[in-house]
Amino acid sequence: MCQSGAVLECVINISEGRNVNTLRQLAAVCADDLLDVHFDVEHNRSVFTLTGIHAPQRLTKLAVQLLQLDTHQGVHPRLGVVDVVPFVPLDESTMDEALLARDDFARWASSELLVPCFVYGTERSLPELRRDAWTNLQPQYGPVVPHSTAGAMSVGARNLLVAYNVWLDMKTSEKDARSIAQSVRGDGIRTLALQVGNHWQISMNLIDPERVGPDIATDRVLYFAQQHNVEIDHCELVGLMSKYALNKISQHRWNELDLSAEQTIEFRRSHGYTFTA
Repeated sequence: MCQSGAVLECVINISEGRNVNTLRQLAAVCADDLLDVHFDVEHNRSVFTLTGIHAPQRLTKLAVQLLQLDTHQGVHPRLGVVDVVPFVPLDESTMDEALLARDDFARWASSELLVPCFVYGTERSLPELRRDAWTNLQPQYGPVVPHSTAGAMSVGARNLLVAYNVWLDMKTSEKDARSIAQSVRGDGIRTLALQVGNHWQISMNLIDPERVGPDIATDRVLYFAQQHNVEIDHCELVGLMSKYALNKISQHRWNELDLSAEQTIEFRRSHGYTFTA
């Protein structure tokens, strides 16, 4: 069992980003453990940033009740209505404690909700899980077939990362967007090229944000975009980042990069957060 003294963040990706009433219900069940909600209509996806081990269960249980994967449509790839559930150690907590929380959650979700759970962390990365799920990789917990309405969950343990999007201008072609994403990928940056409305988006996970943060990632996108005569339209932070990672970026770039002190984990933990959409 996860030690009760562990301080953990959980960043749950839900396959719903259009029905605001549903998002309000999901946010309400998280209560004071909610730090942030980011949602996108085209992705039809939301990111709930939580603290602790109890709110993730409450949010997941309600999402499985309310949502159906078989009717879901959206740009972002997904395995389930509760798609990704990573536990992240904060403060003096350890990766071992995050792994215990991961396994406890996967056992609970698979037994109580009957949703199969794939796990990632020290054994495999999330991209590897997505690539191999249901083919070369079977669920580590629960049924061996997808839940009829909820699909499956990817439950993980990881260090802090930053989810970050750079939107390209409207004249960008699919070929150029995919080439840019491929060129940017690597050295601390995972990328997907996604068409979002009339724009192509370089969707990124910055897996070492204290070394390769949004400023370096954006500059990397810009460098390769210029080779295709493509311009950046705007940037977007998805969820929160650490204060330490933010403070490594020159403050005069914060507005350009969609960053602020209010979008840090530390600020939300001390000031609270209310979902008001």
